[in-house]
This record gives sequence, structure tokens and C-alpha cells, in this order.
Amino acid sequence: MTEEIENIDYEHQEIVQPPAEVVGDGPFSFYRIQFRKDGQQFTAFSTLSELTKETVVMVSTDHGSEPAVVRECLPACEADGVKRKATYYIQKLAAADEEERYAGLAEQEMRAKSICNSLIEKHHLQMNLVRVERFFNGGKIIFYFTAENRVDFRALVKDLVQEFRTRVEMRQVGVRHETKMIGGLGACGRELCCSSYLKKFDSVSIKMAKEQDLPLNPSKISGLCNRLLCCLTYEYTTYKRQRKGMPKPGRKIVIDNQEFKVKRQIPLQRAIVVANRDGDEKTLMPEEWESAEQLRKEHPQRREQKNENPKNSDNS
Repeated sequence: MTEEIENIDYEHQEIVQPPAEVVGDGPFSFYRIQFRKDGQQFTAFSTLSELTKETVVMVSTDHGSEPAVVRECLPACEADGVKRKATYYIQKLAAADEEERYAGLAEQEMRAKSICNSLIEKHHLQMNLVRVERFFNGGKIIFYFTAENRVDFRALVKDLVQEFRTRVEMRQVGVRHETKMIGGLGACGRELCCSSYLKKFDSVSIKMAKEQDLPLNPSKISGLCNRLLCCLTYEYTTYKRQRKGMPKPGRKIVIDNQEFKVKRQIPLQRAIVVANRDGDEKTLMPEEWESAEQLRKEHPQRREQKNENPKNSDNS
């Protein structure tokens, strides 16, 4: 019996996720499928037409055929020259014995998780088991876990291989993937983006929050994983594009021979809020400030040097 030992940080990688296939023109039907009851849904295509909801089908994956349930029938793509994208291909309807085995798969994974937790406690390992995934063909069991440091789980793997008589793989994941697997509701009241439809995690930075004028309070811009919200990336490029060419806060502009100081920007309207020397504020729309003269912002050090050595000073 072989054993597969792997300890990788998947914080910035996608787990067991094949690339999307680009489907060309053809007599294909499209469906939303789900491998596990609490798992993420994916788009799949097939030559099988008129599959009904809750139908169990066999789907082609990177490690063989896996059963899944049809959750929704999707409309055909009617746009000319547009190729529909799908992640998986539905091969056929599941046979009666395959449906029966699939029905007991979730129970087998729960049992495997319980046994693994007992062995973790036995070996005194500092790790938290998140999820167990068993291949339908029984060829491998994957145990996903989180840990603050690297874990020597060789003795644990040996016990697991002896218990299940199959290949065992241990995968250390980060907190973002842990949240993706567990699921939950976000501050918006909807299901978490990562557990509902995101296939990969994009890099998120505090700069994105600043660009969108969001409060830099960690509790406001962090998700359940205590990392920056994934949705900060959704409108970042739009805000960045809208701000292009707009006078920055602190810049002074002249309109009708009157000097104003830019207080803040309103990117979605491409408007700016300015104040005159008396402190009175007003909002200027693009057609009002685009033709205004922008005064060059003087560097503080140069200003000090200018005050110390005025050009018209009397040295006599």
C-alpha cells in the first residue's frame, strides 16, 4: 500500500480545480451541478439534453468520473460568435449502483473526519481538520487542515493508510480556503463569494480600500477569514479609471479668477468637492472643473528655501 505525503500552503492557490473549458459551437446543453450538498456549484456542459433537477450524473474530472447532482438547467448561449465557458463535462446519467454509492459518500467522509480527529488527538498534533474529500473510485482520500506552523504528520498518515487502505493526502490550507470550505454569510447578508462562486483568490491590498474611499477600519473591510474582503477587487479598476485625470485632494484650481482647494473626489460622478478661501464648499461637475486652471503644488522644502532666500531681498 502506497502513501502520499504532501504538506503545501495553498493560501494563494486553488484546490483541486481544473481550468475552465471553452465550449465551441455544438449541440450542447448547460447545467449547474453540485458534487456535495454543501459544496460550490459549477457550470457543466453535455450532449445530454433535458436533464431534470436533482438528477445524478457522472462528471469528468482530473482524477476520473465523479457523481454530481444537477441543480439547475441553464439557457443556451444565443450570441453569435460567443463561446460558452464551462468547468466540467457531464458524461452520462449515473447508474443505479453509482447512485447508491454516491448516497453513502458523504457518510464515509464524515466517518473519515471523525477517525482522523481522533488520531490527531492521539498524536498530539497542533492542527485543525477542516474537511475530508474521498474520491468516488476510492483511489484517494484528501484531508484538508489548517495549522499555524508546519506539521510532521508522517505517523498520522501511516495510521490513516492502515485504517482506510487507500492513498492518503494531507493538504495544509490557509484561512481563506478554510472559510471557502466552511461557508457562511457576509456582511452584505448574502452567501460568501468564495464559497458560492469564486474559483480563485485574487490579491487584495489596502490600496484598493483607499481608492474606493472606504473606512480603513479592519472590522469594516475584513471578511470572516479576517483577511481583506475579496469584493474590494470588484470595483477597484472602475474607481481607478474614474479618478484618472481628476484633480487630487489638496490641489488648488482657479475658476473665474477665484482660487479653490480640492477637498475630496466623487469618482463615480467624476465630481470634486472644493472650498474657497473662506471655507465655503461646493461640488463641481466634470464640465465645471475640466476647463479650470490647476495650480502646481509647491514642495514644502522649496517653499521654505524661497522664504529664507527671497529673490528681491535687499543685501545692501
